[in-house]
Formats: sequence, structure tokens, C-alpha cells
Amino acid sequence: MFVFFSKLLPLLVYPIGLACILILFALLFSEKRRARNTFLGLALIILWVGGNRWVSASLVRSLEARITSPETIPSADVIVVLGGGTESYGPPRAAVELNGAGDRVLYAARLYWEGIAPRLLLSGGNITWLGSRPSTPAEEMKEVLVFIGIPEDALWLQPDSQNTYEDALFSARMLKEEGIDRIVLVTSAMHMPRSAALFEKQGIEVIPAPADYAVPDYAWQDLWNGNFAAQLINFLPNVGALSQTTNALKEYFGLWVYGLRGWL
Repeated sequence: MFVFFSKLLPLLVYPIGLACILILFALLFSEKRRARNTFLGLALIILWVGGNRWVSASLVRSLEARITSPETIPSADVIVVLGGGTESYGPPRAAVELNGAGDRVLYAARLYWEGIAPRLLLSGGNITWLGSRPSTPAEEMKEVLVFIGIPEDALWLQPDSQNTYEDALFSARMLKEEGIDRIVLVTSAMHMPRSAALFEKQGIEVIPAPADYAVPDYAWQDLWNGNFAAQLINFLPNVGALSQTTNALKEYFGLWVYGLRGWL
């Protein structure tokens, strides 16, 4: 039930969900002009602010800047890669595909080829009630990595987790059975603060190797130094910024809930 509510409840407080609730209240109070206008105004403000690039980039940056990779990544026994960067094979797709977070898979392969670790632990399972995905993220990452030349015997799968907490719990269990307590952790930069804390709570020393940066340094500088035309575009709401705001709020919500449950 926790997994279900952890997916459901945030939808009601993310900008789109909250705006829809306010619009619903506006319809319910349509005969009361002041209340109706208040609800509609709040909905507009939430969507405008959430879709503002200054707001979205600031939220994302506040997460991505928390944990950075060391200048030289030291060697370890295992590179742990968290799922979320792949899409399952299924017609009309000809094969497993990478999505916007797929950089984590490619970065893990790069670290392997650089000799950082001799093995990769691929972590990620399915939430069965969310759909009929034919394969797990762990299996999909394996398919991609084998395709680009990583030896199959270097890949270790953990396909049972349904959230980031279980990624850490189940992976740590496998690692400790092999006497491993130090890893290089690869996931999206925005996801790293929560992920690293969860693994450390399980007694695993984490060397962070974040990938998939949404707001790198050059983009952050450009955001504040653009000309009038650029700043006008930044000010106006757009779906990309709204998506980034939602993803950042998801991480903050996760940090808060996981902290309350004593998982961090």
C-alpha cells in the first residue's frame, strides 16, 4: 500500500494536479464569483510559476548541486546503476530504448571501460499494477549494455525493487552477501541525494557518479545572463519547465517521506 500511496498522493500536490483541484473547486463554487475567481487565480499562478524556467531550474539546481562526483573517481568492486533510463521492447519498438534518463546507463558503461570496477549491478523492477511492462529496468539495462559491448558475465541483476528504497535495500543485501561495502553509484544527478543517502543508511559506502544533469553550469549561467528576448522566454510558462519543476518536487517529496519513515 505504501508504494501505491507514494505514487498517488504526490500527483495531487504537483503543479498540474493541484491546479486541477483548484479548477474543480472553481466549478463547484461557480455561483460564488469571489470564490470562483480566487480558485482560478491560484490555479493560474501555480501553473505559471511551476512552468517558469527560473523557478524550475532553481529547484533542479538545488538538488543537482548537493552531491557532485569526485574529480577522479576511485576504483571499487561494483558500479551500481539505478533503473529509470530505459523503455521496454514492444511493437512498434524494435528493441529496448533509452529515455531522457538513459545517460546513466551510458555513463556506467563508460566507467566500466575506464576500469573503475569489474562488475555492474543493475537495479530496478516493475510495479505490476502500473501496467504490463514486459521486462524489468534491470533486464533492459542489461540488454543495452550487452549491445554496446559490456560482457554479460560482468552484469549482475537486481530486478525486484519497486522504488528507490527497495533499490538500496535489495542491492545492499546482494552486495553484503559478496562482502562488498563500497560502490560507485550511478543515477541521475537530481536523484543522487536521495539515492546516496538510502545506500549509506544500509551501511554501504557510496562514491557518487551522477549523470543526466538537467541544469549544467553553462545552462545555469545562461539562464540569468540572457538578453531581453531570452528572459521573456524564461518568464513565460512552458511544459518543459513544468516537467522539471514536477521532477524536482518529486525528489523533495521523496526526501521528506523517506526521512519520516527513517529510511535516510
